[in-house]
Amino acid sequence: MTAFILVSGMFTGPHVWEDTAAHLVSEGAEAHAVALTGLDGSRAADAAGTDLETHIADVLAVIDSVDAAAGREIVLVGHDYGIHPALGAADRRAELVDRIVYLDSGMPQDGVPALAAVPDQSLREELTGHAGADGPRRELPSPARDEWQRWGSTAGIPDAALDRLTALAAPQPLRTLLQPLRLTGAEASLPITGVLCNGNGASIELIQMRVGFGDPALQALTDPRVTFFELPTGHWPMLSLPAELADVLLRAAAGGGHRLVPPGSAEPPAHLRPFLLDVPDVPRERTGNVDLYLPDAEGPRPAVVFVHGGPVPAEARPTPRDWPGLRGYARYAAGQGVVGVTLDHRLHDLTDHKRAAADVAAAVELVRADPRVDADRVALWFLSGGGLIAADWLRRPPVWLRCLAASYPILAPLPNWGLLDSRFHPVDAVAGAGTLPVVITRVGRELPEIAATVEEFLAASTECGANVEVVDVPNGHHSFDTVDPTEESREAVRRAMRSVLTHLAA
Repeated sequence: MTAFILVSGMFTGPHVWEDTAAHLVSEGAEAHAVALTGLDGSRAADAAGTDLETHIADVLAVIDSVDAAAGREIVLVGHDYGIHPALGAADRRAELVDRIVYLDSGMPQDGVPALAAVPDQSLREELTGHAGADGPRRELPSPARDEWQRWGSTAGIPDAALDRLTALAAPQPLRTLLQPLRLTGAEASLPITGVLCNGNGASIELIQMRVGFGDPALQALTDPRVTFFELPTGHWPMLSLPAELADVLLRAAAGGGHRLVPPGSAEPPAHLRPFLLDVPDVPRERTGNVDLYLPDAEGPRPAVVFVHGGPVPAEARPTPRDWPGLRGYARYAAGQGVVGVTLDHRLHDLTDHKRAAADVAAAVELVRADPRVDADRVALWFLSGGGLIAADWLRRPPVWLRCLAASYPILAPLPNWGLLDSRFHPVDAVAGAGTLPVVITRVGRELPEIAATVEEFLAASTECGANVEVVDVPNGHHSFDTVDPTEESREAVRRAMRSVLTHLAA
């Protein structure tokens, strides 16, 4: 018999698991929801004294009680913050645990506190100064009904369930977030399953993309003992899809699920495949982190600066400006008589947008200062995750910016990215775009979590009367310019480039 030990996330207690546990039991399994101290429906006697070790001890007590019954396979499920005490307990009882399930959670590392996984970056910065019990705050207040989105997407949660979630929520003892997780490495020997919630911005395809970038932190996920499932819902699937979650947990316990492809074991990842158009091999000049592809033309020429997506690990090789797609776009632009520009910016992590934006701004100024460039005729073209950086240019477009383009862009922070109150929110920024021409290349087979941000942007654009043109690729996927070498895709790239060049010439 399989015994599922269910560890809830921030502010929540065993009550969130009731429906999922009932489905597990109906299928012949056992389900044990852990009552974490202070989050189990009663207030902790001393919030300042409740820390991550307290919660690890809570999970250990349940593991030990379940193991007392012979023949039980133990599957440890950690949701959200709950993966931290779950992983800490698994590290100390590795011989008793058969599998760990990461339920829409991060990947905790030794020595890193749970605060690092809190999605709200501004809150992380605020709480970093609180040294546990030495700080003035002892706990984090539980969210009001309309505040849960700050912690993850509430997509799919019925109104009554959201009301109950709010009513039963408890303040989170601050030391549980600030105390570093300590691991010996014993837990690394255990099979794991990731259950991703698409509505919260996570998907297998996005993780596979980052594995393809060479992210060293994710290489362990290509181990054949690691499997993945997706659920089409928000961050609390035990409330929105309890039966479906139970089914996934049972399949995970049996070793099922999708396995990631290690780099180099199949066809190249999307970012290393050839550009879909034949483009001229024009001269390239490299200055620092910026490459200029120069047209065969006299006099100062307009320029198109191509901004790659991300996050891209700092260790990724080749770096983005040497990816075939970026080189292809820049050469294509140069072949059309304008200066094509690529650069490497430092969007290596979700906290790096300010630094990456500064890199882009510096590159633009370098390009505009070049005597071969018409400083009054520049376009910016953002791709994929680089789309968030476009917010600065949309909000206050300079007079020399003649066009802003974006291909298969992310135009609003995904729910689990934690940029809700930052400046990197193109959906909000487009209200300041005025008459700036904006060209969006939209793919019909986009990842749902990214497609939602494009539609949100277009709705906001319509509301404020922004000058937006959409180039559709109905059968295109994310990175269609390297993964879909069809005539439909080629024509979309040609059409987008024609539009950008027209605005540069106006």
